[in-house]
Order: sequence, then structure tokens, then C-alpha cells
Amino acid sequence: MQNNGKILIIGGYGAVGKIISTALANLFLSKVIVAGRNYKKAKNLAVELNKKVSPLELDIESIDEDDERLIGVSIVLMCIDQKNTEFVRQCVKRGIHYIDITANYDFLSKIELLDNEAKENNSTVILSVGVAPGLTNLLAKHCKQISEDIQFTNIYILLGLGEKHGEAAYHWTFNDFNDEFYINEGKCRLKVKSFEDGRQIVFSDKIGKRMAYRSNFSDQHVIPKTLDISSVSTRLCFDSAFMTSLYALIKKTGLSKLVKLKIVQDSLIKFFKIFRFGSDQFALKLEAGVYWEEGRLYECSINGNGQGYTTGLVAAKVAEKLYTSTFDSGVHHIENLFDPVDLIQSLSVNLNFEESFLMEKKIQYITENLQQNKDNQ
Repeated sequence: MQNNGKILIIGGYGAVGKIISTALANLFLSKVIVAGRNYKKAKNLAVELNKKVSPLELDIESIDEDDERLIGVSIVLMCIDQKNTEFVRQCVKRGIHYIDITANYDFLSKIELLDNEAKENNSTVILSVGVAPGLTNLLAKHCKQISEDIQFTNIYILLGLGEKHGEAAYHWTFNDFNDEFYINEGKCRLKVKSFEDGRQIVFSDKIGKRMAYRSNFSDQHVIPKTLDISSVSTRLCFDSAFMTSLYALIKKTGLSKLVKLKIVQDSLIKFFKIFRFGSDQFALKLEAGVYWEEGRLYECSINGNGQGYTTGLVAAKVAEKLYTSTFDSGVHHIENLFDPVDLIQSLSVNLNFEESFLMEKKIQYITENLQQNKDNQ
């Protein structure tokens, strides 16, 4: 691709967008455009970054095929939720590469339908970019590389309630509270509900044992297709065990239905922005194994601080690779294009994790390549 094009970051002044804009501004001076409906916020960020980025007022719902604001853009990085795929289609039709950090699979599945159109226009679309989905997909791919016959993966996510999140992240969590969805269980489709069917998991010696509950993260819908793993399920808990238990109790009593109301969500967002009930730590843990072979269970985990910050760094790294390298056109998820070890270790320079990225936790977990890379650092 041409390296003289612009990188357009929609919502580039938001909680995660600002991290992406800052990282890319330092890599590609004067190539980054921070855009969104609030021009003042975009301009303020440009000033804060010593005008290494350019501000632009842009409402994605107003873009059509004659709009000149996309001329000269090589990559669009989307940091906000969308109502439909029309803006993505406009990017694809122009041959613009596109990256999306959304965790909403209903929307991602609609983007997947643009695969043929993306191939026809030499546009590379990369989805599932972030922590979950994103790093969770890569951990699943790493386990699949270790053993091709893996049949199931269980993904566990611990999020810190003390971290400052954007409003979109809060709304996603609240909406997920009452979600019902289908997952793959072997050859069957099983209907499950969020924040039910709890399971105990030990994330690390420091974090200890937690109870995690089902949650409608998109990775469990994507991985069966991209990695040919028949059963995938994702569970969530918070760094505050008390708050996790409180959420589960609210769901069990039926009070969670009140969280569907916008006025309730808005009030809760204001409350959580004022009061913190935990830290900014996050942890990911993935189990993978074979049903018919007892004892064959692989585990790998990532622990760190700042889930939003890490999401921004993952997105910035993917954008950097897309800007400087050539990838196949079409619609892809992150695990389709990137090697787990390479991408994760490329982040270690910027992130201060409490523990190593990938750790051996049970017997027969092969880590020669990882250990060799670690010894060379």
C-alpha cells in the first residue's frame, strides 16, 4: 500500500481513541487525522499533541460517495459504535483499509458480509482488535498452533472497575447484563444467558480464585469460525469479588431488568465515574483441550494494568503494521493475520505487565519458543 496516505481515527479523542492517536502521532508525524462530531475535542487533542495530528469534524452518518473528506485516507480506525455498516462500505468502496475495535458481534457479523466487496476493491478490513476480543483471539490461536486437535476453549476475563472507561464501554457492559445468546458446544448450539452459569477459575497466584460468569463477548462467536475450534465460551468477572457477587445477585433476583432503562444506565455511569470499586488491573486466561483425552489441558494467560490503554496499544500496533506492510484484502479478524507471539511481544516494550505475557500453568503446555524469546530479551 502507499505509505503517504492519511490515517483517520474516528473518535480519536475518546478514552481509547486518544491512546491510539497519541501512539500513531509519534510514529507517523502529520499523517494522523483525529475526527469526530465534536471538533472542539479534536482540536484540543491536536494542541495537546503539539499539532502532530490534524483535527476534523466528521459525522460518519453524513458520509456519502461524493464526500471529499475521505480523499487521501489510507486507513480508517473506528473507535465508536455504529448503527449500520454504510460508513464501512464507503471505506471499502474507496479501497481504504479499515480497523474496528468494537466488541459487538452483531455488528461485526454485518461487516463480515462485506468480504467479497473488500476483495474486489483491495481493501483490508481487520476486526476483533483490542483486549477482548483481540488478545483473547490470539491466545486461542496460540493454543491451536500448539495442538491442532484442540476441540474446546474456555476464556476467562477479569476487568478492573477502578479504571476510567468511556461511556460506550459502560453501556456495553450494562446491555450485556441481560443478554441471551448462542454458543457452540460440540456440534450443538446452546442458548445461554449473561451473568449466569458461574465457574471458579484461578487467574494467578496474586489474583487468586474468582467466580466468573457468562458474558456475550464476540470472541466466542468468532473463534469457532476462524480457528475451527468446536466449543468456545467466555466468562467475565471483576477485580472486586464483592462487585462480581453483587452483579450475580442482581441478575438472579431479576433486578437486572432495570438496567435496560437508559435513565438507570446514565445514573450508574455517573456513579461509577465518581466512585471506584477496584483497580485498573485486568487478566485474561484461556483453557484449551481435547474432550476425549483426559488430562490434556493447556492454559495461557495475560495480566496487566489498563484494559483500555492496552486496547489502544493493540489497535495502534495493528494500524502500524497495516500502514507499513501488505496484507490480503478482504474482511479478517486479528487472528487471521497476526502471529500471537510476535504481536504480544511487540507490546511488551510499551506495557508493564506484572507477569509474563504467556505462562505455563499445567502439564504438557509447550513453551519452548516463548521461553527462548524471553531469554533473549
